[in-house]
Amino acid sequence: MKLAAIDIGSNAARLLISEASPNSSGAMDFTKVNLVRVPLRLGFDVFSNNTISEKRAAHLIDTIKAYKLLLDVYEVKYLKACATSAMRDASNSPVILQEVKAQTGIDIKIISGQEEASYIYENHVAENMDKTKSYLYIDVGGGSTELTLFSAGKLIFKESFNIGTIRLLHQQVTDSAWQQMKDFLKIQLKNIGAVTAIGSGGNINKIFSLSKRKEGKPLSLDTLKDYYKEFSSFTVEERIHLYNLREDRADVIVPALQIYINAMRWADAAEIYVPKIGLADGLIQALYEEIAASNKL
Repeated sequence: MKLAAIDIGSNAARLLISEASPNSSGAMDFTKVNLVRVPLRLGFDVFSNNTISEKRAAHLIDTIKAYKLLLDVYEVKYLKACATSAMRDASNSPVILQEVKAQTGIDIKIISGQEEASYIYENHVAENMDKTKSYLYIDVGGGSTELTLFSAGKLIFKESFNIGTIRLLHQQVTDSAWQQMKDFLKIQLKNIGAVTAIGSGGNINKIFSLSKRKEGKPLSLDTLKDYYKEFSSFTVEERIHLYNLREDRADVIVPALQIYINAMRWADAAEIYVPKIGLADGLIQALYEEIAASNKL
């Protein structure tokens, strides 16, 4: 059975198509069939003007049209489509999404930061790790960062902060916003003990790839600090050529590292695992559970 998720983020739009099938033990495996990413960069408009320009709105509609064609070709029966921080903040998002639905038939739901954190947690990565330890999911996007703590086999908290890579590029993150995240982590983790981080998002995936670490091995906080210092010493143009980065990755990778480093420091997390999961993966998991609950299988 093919399932699909569309994630309209502040930096890019993603379409993930997965095949769901039971393994030998009867549990469901989700195999990625295709992943398409288009750098719409909606946050560049929204975090400056609180609105999405006609040009970017047109690009969004064209992107969803293209995704619709792929969904048809792959014969995808079930789809879950969501939009996050930029769409939450844009004054004209209802009009744009209404136009998307009129032209493509695809209904995109704007989700809250709390819902976003919940969907990321749907990946249940921590459940396959040491049950006696505590794991902090850190998902960094263009407009927001979602933090979710999983400790002793239980979900402890999920919280969203309007601290994102594009907001940082536009100097839209105040000292008080950073302080709010710091205070939240310090208070919530006071009696938790040692915490290991789990990172999601395109930037931490790219860092992991550049590090040449083996799959399943963590990155240290010191490694992230080294990359932050190294990348900060180059211009965006230099990063593109030195590290073979796309332009829409080269500019946001430094503020992304800043967010991961701060969150890990405040959580006293020395290491971060990078399982290459994201919101779209969580949407796929949630979609399957919804289908199963409605007895459509």
